[in-house]
Amino acid sequence: MDAVTVEIEGVSALATFSRLPDALGAVWASMRALPLGALQYDAYQYFFTRPDAVERVSEFIERDGELNLSFKMEGRSHALRVRPVETSAR
Repeated sequence: MDAVTVEIEGVSALATFSRLPDALGAVWASMRALPLGALQYDAYQYFFTRPDAVERVSEFIERDGELNLSFKMEGRSHALRVRPVETSAR
């Protein structure tokens, strides 16, 4: 997979990465620093650090056009999006 953009709504600005593995590493670094509950923390850790994380995220993007996950932090819902660069500009 080519370049992707990542956005963590209400947490970080849109960022572009030339490689999906780099993007997922950055996503996990940002997510693990947030005040998430234990269940959300464990779920995101598993999703973004498992051995087949790049393959799984690629499958979501190929099937749905993007990976769109949500999480709750401090009583508010936030979206986490990973998209190919060409579709993020739409």
